[in-house]
Amino acid sequence: MSQPSPKPQQIPVVVLAGFLGSGKTTLLNHLLHRSGGSRIGALVNDFGAIEIDAMAVAGALGDSTVSLGNGCLCCAVDASELDQYLERLAEPGLGIDVIVIEASGLAEPQELVRMLLASEHPGVVYGGLVEVVDAAEFDDTRARHPEIDRHLALADLVVVNKLDRAADGERVLGLVRTLVDRAAVVPATYGRIDPEFLFDCRPSEERIGQLSFDDLHEADLHEEGDHAGHLHAAYDSLSFVSPVPLDPRRLMTFLDSRPEGLYRIKGYVDFGPHDVRNRYAVHAVGRFLRFYPEPWPAGGERLTQLVLIGSGIDAAALEKELEASRSDAPHADEHGMWGVLRYVRDPEEQGADPA
Repeated sequence: MSQPSPKPQQIPVVVLAGFLGSGKTTLLNHLLHRSGGSRIGALVNDFGAIEIDAMAVAGALGDSTVSLGNGCLCCAVDASELDQYLERLAEPGLGIDVIVIEASGLAEPQELVRMLLASEHPGVVYGGLVEVVDAAEFDDTRARHPEIDRHLALADLVVVNKLDRAADGERVLGLVRTLVDRAAVVPATYGRIDPEFLFDCRPSEERIGQLSFDDLHEADLHEEGDHAGHLHAAYDSLSFVSPVPLDPRRLMTFLDSRPEGLYRIKGYVDFGPHDVRNRYAVHAVGRFLRFYPEPWPAGGERLTQLVLIGSGIDAAALEKELEASRSDAPHADEHGMWGVLRYVRDPEEQGADPA
């Protein structure tokens, strides 16, 4: 059974934050080079330092990066202005799979997240706050910018970067883990994290006829050896398939108490008699959760198919909890779906968010 690749109606928008010098631009460039066939739309604000030459090359090749005007996004825009930028990248003809906003090293990530959650654009959805920290300078950064503790508490994923330069990297990793609120904490050097943490990578054959950064840098990536080839070692994943429907109350109990380090949940849920017409695509990142009901494909087998991705998660324990959510009861609890429906966005609703 292949892993499901749910395609919600909305493009995830990831906020990439961190103080000056933490390695945000390096990480973004890594994602551009390792997009796995996915097309990335990048919004980079005026304090960013992304390689403009690289972006120009990407645009000339029709690659996965879109430059907006001068390639910058001012962190002082309001929600309606941000929607205008997102509108350009969410244009269906561009085929964008994920949008990454590289925040200024001086930006307040909470404000960008707030604007995204308040967005009235129906084509995008919040994809998580990724906070990048410099392991070698972490103590000095905290001394100069004590607000970093608050930023870490808000993050959905924390990348502890430049571990190769830190004299006591394990201590820094341990300290960061005490400052997060259930976020996944991932060690990295040179911003190299697996893009599957942030978005679903499309097979390269889906981009037939399009030369991309993935093609141009394939040889370079092979030369990087273990550094590039074992990115998956930084995260754990669990694939769960059940022909028996899930009980919505039990599943919501599981989702409401999902453990520290569980960053993403994606897939489809069969709620059986609670909704015989629809399956529910699920999109969870950090503490954000949304369900998308959609009609069952004609003639297909009705299965729950979920993929869970995180760092330091206990896959066996999570699988046991999901198994406990199964129910073959022939009749539905009248109020059983209330918890799920809290996270289904009304198509007519604008500007509000259930999370």
